[in-house]
Amino acid sequence: MDKFVKLTGVAAPLPVVNVDTDMIIPKDYLKTIKRTGLGTGLFAEARYKEDGSENADFVLNKPAYRNAQILVAGDNFGCGSSREHAPWALLDFGIRCVISTSFADIFYNNCFKNGILPIVVSQEDLDKLMDDASRGSNAVLTVDLEAQEITGPDGGKISFEIDAFKRHCLLNGLDDIGLTLEKATSISTFEQSNAAQRPWA
Repeated sequence: MDKFVKLTGVAAPLPVVNVDTDMIIPKDYLKTIKRTGLGTGLFAEARYKEDGSENADFVLNKPAYRNAQILVAGDNFGCGSSREHAPWALLDFGIRCVISTSFADIFYNNCFKNGILPIVVSQEDLDKLMDDASRGSNAVLTVDLEAQEITGPDGGKISFEIDAFKRHCLLNGLDDIGLTLEKATSISTFEQSNAAQRPWA
């Protein structure tokens, strides 16, 4: 998993509340267990028309936001089913950070396990960031996980809180497998000791 230390990128505004995981990645795209290739299906029902052509009105299809790395979204982002394909699709598109006033618990935790930083801010701060994100190609935010700060295009700063353990994992690029591998020496020592004490096991 890639480390997340500091990210400077274009932020796309998505002022929609209760964006569920089916909207993030529709069920038609759940036939794979691969984490790659899902970016094309991200927000598919909003990004594409029935004939498969792009919906020019959808934010991620607008030239200024095609390479967005940050999403500023409405309340209760990621609700609905527990599909891990939702953060996979965001990451495959290039989104590394989602900012909202609240997230569904399972989606929130899945983000950390896949290298995405979900940030909870107050409604007042979200309104400021949504305004910043509405500036098109000038909608550049810097998210500093070490300092726990978001810096806007005009230099204004917003602080955010994050669980210390989750912060540690993102800063060091540790998913569940990475956390286990950190204990590889201890695991090996235990296995050798156990084999000596219980050779029949």
